[in-house]
Amino acid sequence: MSSFMARLAYFACLLLPLVFATAPRAAERFDETPRIAVMSAFAPELALLSGRLAGPREYEANGVRFTTGSLEGKPVVLLLSGISMVNAAMNTQLVFDRFNVSHLMFSGIAGGVDPDLRIGDVSVPERWGQYLELVMMRELAPGQFRAPQSKGGFEFAPYGMMQPRAVRVRRPGQTEFQEKFWFEADPRMLEVARRIGAVPLRTCDAQDQCLSRRPRLQVGGSGVSGAAFMDNADFRQYVFRTFHAKVLDMESAACAMVAYSNGVPFLAFRSLSDLAGGGPGENEMHAFMGLAADNAAHVLLAFLRAWP
Repeated sequence: MSSFMARLAYFACLLLPLVFATAPRAAERFDETPRIAVMSAFAPELALLSGRLAGPREYEANGVRFTTGSLEGKPVVLLLSGISMVNAAMNTQLVFDRFNVSHLMFSGIAGGVDPDLRIGDVSVPERWGQYLELVMMRELAPGQFRAPQSKGGFEFAPYGMMQPRAVRVRRPGQTEFQEKFWFEADPRMLEVARRIGAVPLRTCDAQDQCLSRRPRLQVGGSGVSGAAFMDNADFRQYVFRTFHAKVLDMESAACAMVAYSNGVPFLAFRSLSDLAGGGPGENEMHAFMGLAADNAAHVLLAFLRAWP
């Protein structure tokens, strides 16, 4: 071996440990027990469930706190996704990487879109779409817009310059992207939700501010999510007319998409804290947030009691 090759081999031996030391490693799982992951966006939505958790044990990764234990005798891991789509997607994948998640459920509040629903009602949609995944169309003349050509076309009517479109996604074992708007809830979980029957739901909040109608549970229909707080009556009507949505929020469709990409069954429980701009006065979210959060949690607990 030449002196040059000998020196090259020597330096390669020196550098090899550095290469392996800096190479990314797969995240280590905290727990291998098959668990249902239960997510909420922010603390008030998870409070009732956290208080019912038996045998809690805490873990932390990337600033996210995970709490394992059991709810209604079922092994679970609770966590906060954070508000909005990116946080929800990021932390859904994080819990999948760190735990052996058999199913994913979301519990929280939502804005009501269906005029038949009222504040306090709980909706369990059978599919979720990202209604603010958009093309901002070119304006040709005042009020006249044109979208760029799309291979598959556009399924939904636009709202002004905003043209909704599908997202591109892959599943395990797939190398090619597919375009998909609706992400379906798990059929078996939906069937159990339909069978749970009457659930005692709160009618009055902690300040004895009461609803005019007893809340009810509705399973089925569509839900939509997007990275915007919605408080506009006209856009609310468009969302109901275009997507036939029951409710809208800022996380569920992102969770559903990540669950789809990982092959994990998903279901969301959303209770109306407001009417997304459809009410007669100021937005009602802060007045009824606690009541709605508890109602969604009560339905989720009833589901777990019925879950085999």
